[in-house]
Amino acid sequence: MRKFWLLFAQATTIGLAALFIIQTLKPSLLPSAAHNGVVTLYENATADHGGQVPAVGFSAAAQKVMPAVVNIYTSNEVKAPTHPFMNDPRFRFFFGDQFEEGEPQQSSSLGSGVIVSHDGYILTNHHVIEGADQIEVALADGRNAKGHIVGSDPETDLAVLKIDLANNLPAITFGHAEQSRVGDIVLAIGNPFGVGQTVTMGIVSALKRNHLGLNTFENFIQTDAAINPGNSGGALVDVSGNLIGINSAIYSPNGGSLGIGFAIPVSTAKKIMEQIIQNGSVTRGWIGVAVQELTPELAESFKLRDTQGVLISEVVRSSPADKAGIKAGDILTHVAEKALTDSSTMLETISALTPGKVVVLKLRRNQTELVVQVKVGKRPRPKPQE
Repeated sequence: MRKFWLLFAQATTIGLAALFIIQTLKPSLLPSAAHNGVVTLYENATADHGGQVPAVGFSAAAQKVMPAVVNIYTSNEVKAPTHPFMNDPRFRFFFGDQFEEGEPQQSSSLGSGVIVSHDGYILTNHHVIEGADQIEVALADGRNAKGHIVGSDPETDLAVLKIDLANNLPAITFGHAEQSRVGDIVLAIGNPFGVGQTVTMGIVSALKRNHLGLNTFENFIQTDAAINPGNSGGALVDVSGNLIGINSAIYSPNGGSLGIGFAIPVSTAKKIMEQIIQNGSVTRGWIGVAVQELTPELAESFKLRDTQGVLISEVVRSSPADKAGIKAGDILTHVAEKALTDSSTMLETISALTPGKVVVLKLRRNQTELVVQVKVGKRPRPKPQE
């Protein structure tokens, strides 16, 4: 028995040594990893590559998208600050107007954008072009053009520009954000810190992020692909090079990437873009109420059996809701037969209504079911921040 085990050990040692020599000197003689159930990222690993293993990556997707992503440079004129004592009459008596406002100063900023049509329409963020006096668009091929604002929508932080260059500009291909899943690989393309066009990679970290306090209408794709200042308005694409989002914001106390970035889904961006191109602005429905979430504690205080609906906390005077008899403290449960689950659903449902249309609302007041008809108004455009 001892001799048998000795022969077995020697044979095993010789076999392992032979396998090591073959793997080192002639690995092509061994079975492919793909045939052993091992999944690789190599594409088209055939003899066409001259025996060399092709590079791993997403260069095909990046090369498809990069020509359609542009750098946006904006500038605006700002007033020079006045001396802090200029409002003191005694100071003005002694020094006169020598400390009045100085010459206007130029303030500049940068961002990114995505060419969405061959004739020069560009999708970007509202905050990238907000207040801009001049907009310069730099294409990936080195050309520059003056950007003209077609329109913008502060409540989704989207804007559309137009550049006048030769037709057949490289336009991005729209994808389907609703098909995205947590864990999908994505690429972010933009102009971080003004260093030039940059591609970063990550995954979809979460979907339908809202209540972040960034925009009025929020339905963000969260990603850990590196997004930094200057990436705003750039493209978030899938591994096939199709646009699934417009990079919009990051969570960061110091301005650098911490792996929490947010992109506006392309489904939202496309609807807003089409309205802006057609009408120059976005029209939304409005009834004139402020609401808050109906928590279990609030439901108990109102002696309700469940938390379905939203609590109306304020009614704007002379608004459609006010004219229909809706009061603060009412519980809004349905809009045009659609059940409301939270304030975001309510806001999106009403904003999608056509101004002038009469809709039926269902409410609860003092444990009594009410049905009212409201003539939808036009949502006022938010006032620009000073």
